[in-house]
Amino acid sequence: MILRLGRDRDASSSNRAPRSLRAERLEPAPACYHTAMTAKSTFVDPAIQEYIIAKVVREAPILRELREETAQRPNARMAIGPEQGQLMQLLAHTIGARRYLEIGVFTGYSSLAMALALPPDGRIVACDVSDEFTAVARRYWKAAGVADKIDLRIGPALETLARLRADGAPPFDMAFIDADKANVEEYYERSLEMLRPGGLILVDNVLWGGEVLDAAASDPDTRALQQVSAKAGRDDRVDAALLPVCDGLLIGRKK
Repeated sequence: MILRLGRDRDASSSNRAPRSLRAERLEPAPACYHTAMTAKSTFVDPAIQEYIIAKVVREAPILRELREETAQRPNARMAIGPEQGQLMQLLAHTIGARRYLEIGVFTGYSSLAMALALPPDGRIVACDVSDEFTAVARRYWKAAGVADKIDLRIGPALETLARLRADGAPPFDMAFIDADKANVEEYYERSLEMLRPGGLILVDNVLWGGEVLDAAASDPDTRALQQVSAKAGRDDRVDAALLPVCDGLLIGRKK
């Protein structure tokens, strides 16, 4: 792994670091990954990330199309990588997930990946504040034939979660948090409350491009991500692991 402190939040696929001489000997990934991949991890060589995708990831054509369109946006790094999407699908299959909660939708890659993984009676509650970004998501959900699985709630996520609890929403099997970072600990708590025993809670971007290594960090986002990882690590309510996938994925299994 190559650790690079400092996070370029607006970097696009065209700004990826060049391959090392050793990496050039790897079998090249399909062209679509070179042109559309946003190298999510700043601490794993981009060539290694592309190798993983080329060898293991089975990305549905509709997901690839969405990723390629999203890659044209200046904020494309807000989307998860295809290797993370496949990992989330694997986790959903492993626990037999039927109900999935998503906090932070952006253009819809993660929600689309999960909708494709859930069974026909699976249901998703997706929370976001942007009509602009989720309009892209809606278009791809419809094209993939999964729009009827997804209940999109536009508005502050904490208000949406409070309303779900007040309405007596059934427990979720899996929750994914990828929204504003300053509120991540509150999202963690509210999602955990709504998760069934044995369910999974996932928090994205917990390595934050390496910035979490700065113990003296003062910005709210970095501090919040440091705190939620530390909290999960000592939280007796969950079994936790932190994986260096993309920008860091925290996974907790509710006891």
